[in-house]
Amino acid sequence: MKIFHKICLSTIFLWHIFCYDCVAQEAQKKFKQNNGWNFRVGLFPLYSPAFLGSKDYVLSVFPDLRASYGDKFFASVPEGVGYNFINQSGVKIGPLAKIRFSRNSERGGSPFQIAGESKALKGMGDVDSAVENGIFLQYEFSKIRSRLELRRGFGGHESFIGDLNLSYFDRVGSIMFNFGPKTTFGGSNFIQTYYGINAEQSQKTGLSQYRGSSGIVSYGIGGSLIAPITKNTALNFIVSFDRLGSQLTKSPLIKERGNNQQFIFGAGYSYRF
Repeated sequence: MKIFHKICLSTIFLWHIFCYDCVAQEAQKKFKQNNGWNFRVGLFPLYSPAFLGSKDYVLSVFPDLRASYGDKFFASVPEGVGYNFINQSGVKIGPLAKIRFSRNSERGGSPFQIAGESKALKGMGDVDSAVENGIFLQYEFSKIRSRLELRRGFGGHESFIGDLNLSYFDRVGSIMFNFGPKTTFGGSNFIQTYYGINAEQSQKTGLSQYRGSSGIVSYGIGGSLIAPITKNTALNFIVSFDRLGSQLTKSPLIKERGNNQQFIFGAGYSYRF
């Protein structure tokens, strides 16, 4: 359980990177996939806020672990575990399960953090990991891909959470790239769990009490680029810029200790076998 908890802490930010999912999908097209099991391993250095809404940035090196079976089953840290129940004519629909990793109030970072830290969450208390179960709907036409995910959390938060993304993808020679807008929305319990401030938290932090309602969590634009090195290896790059929704920016945690603009940059190496 301790090992699992550390992995949870180490990968918290990968859940906020829409374009990271696109990296995997485009890589599968480049590296011819067989009908059986496929595995990818790699390392992914990431420069990002210590937590969503933080003004402090940290540098971390994350493991990149993925598995898939044909074009049906997929499992990875950022994408979760899912199954393409419907997969035809550019349409993919199926069940999906993800883990929203725990939030630690001491450092705001992860065990794989190698530089930087944040003290902004001190007094807020830890938030346990949450399992988010739901469905996804994806439609791809020409060079445009749209994807909607609707999930319900159990554990750390018990609320609805969703992601809506649109991306344009293309290639120049062997280099593949994509970019597009993205947004995340959440229910009132989600907003309150991560950005609300109750009486006890207010006393410990000195921040005013706050209770948010459902709304937009963040919105922005993201992009990725894949540069193949050999048949089974590639360099992956991602960049993402987001602004926080009004329910988050109204929170004293963000107003006094955070930033409503979030920037993420990552560059990784992966090997498929």
